[in-house]
Amino acid sequence: METLLINKVKNKEELEKVFAVRKQVFVHEQNCPPELEWENEEESIHFLAEINGEACGACRWRKTDKGYKLERFAVLKEFRGKRIGQALVAAVLADLPDDAHYIYLNAQIHALPLYARFGFIAEGEPFDEAGIQHMKMVKKS
Repeated sequence: METLLINKVKNKEELEKVFAVRKQVFVHEQNCPPELEWENEEESIHFLAEINGEACGACRWRKTDKGYKLERFAVLKEFRGKRIGQALVAAVLADLPDDAHYIYLNAQIHALPLYARFGFIAEGEPFDEAGIQHMKMVKKS
């Protein structure tokens, strides 16, 4: 039986696992430039998804001038289709402060339906980020 756990990162060892997941998904698989991938790490709250103790997904949130930005959702290819992305979104939303007034993210186009399930609405025009089409989404409910 597979056991999925989503935990807030609390030490360097867990953070290294987060970075390994992101490197695999964004840098190797999606060809994002590494220098664009590693930014705002210090002020971010990171989350690690593990199945039976094996790192399989990651994400983070951080407070910005605009509000609260959800970022860097990544699930390793061999673990996709197991609702890990959904579990990560739910965990991050549950962790935000009660007074989080403006919650937003930049979603890769293929992931729009995932975020829509949580009340995010696409705004504006698609844009290119690291060679991948994205849309800004804002939580409305």
